[in-house]
Amino acid sequence: MRDGRASLGRQAVRVPGHFGEWMQGRLGPEGPVALVTLCCPVLGVRAPGGEIRLAELFPEVRLAGFAAALGLCGDGPGDWPDLSCDMPLGAGAGASTACLVAAARACGFDGAPERLARACLAVEGASDPLMYPAPDRLLWASREGRVLAALPPVPRAEIVGGYWGASVATDPEDVDFPDISDLVTAWRGGGDLALLAGLASEAARRADARRGPGDPVAGLARDLGALGHARAYTGAARALVFAPGTVPEGAGAVLREAGLKGVFRFATGGAG
Repeated sequence: MRDGRASLGRQAVRVPGHFGEWMQGRLGPEGPVALVTLCCPVLGVRAPGGEIRLAELFPEVRLAGFAAALGLCGDGPGDWPDLSCDMPLGAGAGASTACLVAAARACGFDGAPERLARACLAVEGASDPLMYPAPDRLLWASREGRVLAALPPVPRAEIVGGYWGASVATDPEDVDFPDISDLVTAWRGGGDLALLAGLASEAARRADARRGPGDPVAGLARDLGALGHARAYTGAARALVFAPGTVPEGAGAVLREAGLKGVFRFATGGAG
């Protein structure tokens, strides 16, 4: 699609999700809600093929606007490809944004990620930066669908995570987040994984104190020798952060015993 339009054909695509955020909060008491996403390459949305239909996730009128904004031509909701999604909806793993991005790309959109971000925002009201090639290297204004700053790469890390509590859909009007401007300043300066994991843990602590719900993840991180922990700020995803090769044997079983569901392990970050 070089001229900004495409027919609703079918191209096989996969869009990786994320697993909560390294941090999320306000940039100052009245500033925008900003986040640094925690990339999760083992979760994703594939198109075409699967049991998820965009028309079941979003109102038809918004999907029509989505298609128009991206120059996609079609006859109606039946033109969107069916999707296969590895993560539960509302869990804080980017399912809704990844579904939109996968559908658009499967239908031939290959334009600028900024354009796709604006179209996703119009549908969702709050969007993750999954349309960008390295979303964890962006300070992202989720309620505005725009990049606030480029960030240094996250060092390679191993994550053991799972879901705590019920899934919760993101409310685009929800801006009741703690101020993390000091943490963002420190993150933008870069550093080793221990430093960044500590910043993530502090961001999670502030969110827990302000928003809840309470969970055992901070204690699990301490008991298992993790460098820190992270969470979804609207959703159930919870993550322990380890240096590569340091995940203790049986860590997943400990999380399951503590009540986390869907426990799994993945690697993230790295300069490449």
